[in-house]
Amino acid sequence: MVAQALVETRKQELGRRGEDLACTYLEGQGLVVLSRNWTCRDGELDVVAVEGDRLVVCEVKTRSGPVWGRPDEAVDAGKLSRLRRTALRWLAAHGVGWCQVRVDLISVTWPPGGEPQLQHLRGA
Repeated sequence: MVAQALVETRKQELGRRGEDLACTYLEGQGLVVLSRNWTCRDGELDVVAVEGDRLVVCEVKTRSGPVWGRPDEAVDAGKLSRLRRTALRWLAAHGVGWCQVRVDLISVTWPPGGEPQLQHLRGA
């Protein structure tokens, strides 16, 4: 039981570090981060940012290595559909009228003791 809790804590910490890295990267690319870990009944948005007049919803997947596959392999058509629905809820909750929305995927591979590798897929 304790071992399982420790594994979950490490996974959460790795995920948080990956999201921190993703936000720093996005801001370096000129995007403005508006929300992190925003939730509603349809799901969660890891990062919501704006690039010009476009809302950018970023799903961030972080892995420590290839054991569970590449981070981007965890995002399928169903997940993309949920992200789009959740983005519409975000717009409504924040009183934003219609705007262009793009869903991006940021994959972070961060091996223990190693340097992180980040890949940004625009318009997933």
